[in-house]
Amino acid sequence: MSTTIRKYFETRIAIDAPSTTSIDNKLKLATAALLIEISKADHHVHESEKESITNALSTSFGMSSEETKEIIELADQEVKKSISIYEFTRLINENYTMEQKKHVIGLLWQIALSDDHLEALEEHLIRKTAGLLHVSHEDFINEKLKAKEMKNN
Repeated sequence: MSTTIRKYFETRIAIDAPSTTSIDNKLKLATAALLIEISKADHHVHESEKESITNALSTSFGMSSEETKEIIELADQEVKKSISIYEFTRLINENYTMEQKKHVIGLLWQIALSDDHLEALEEHLIRKTAGLLHVSHEDFINEKLKAKEMKNN
């Protein structure tokens, strides 16, 4: 983990804080990184994707706007230096329940669909992520349909 991220966690976690606090923050960061990855999959990040990422993170994790902004900035730094999504999916896979993993796939669909144009690269990345998280094809499709329905409402 980079020095910047380590400093972020150290300033927000008391010395005597339970270790679950640290893993929770790392999971938020990993989730944010995957959302950023999907927004960059088509090589153009639309404003609607940025807004969707902010909304998805603040809603999913109950973070303030300042916390959300910080986690997005940190995740963007991690994405820029990462060589694959495996480091993010490994952490999620080891710590999230299946319901939480499906929720992440649903968030990825929301980001991909937020600009009203689904690119093949976006769908491929979501499919790859679902596979790494052991989310079934049926759940992969169900999350896509839920995201489409949310988009249309």
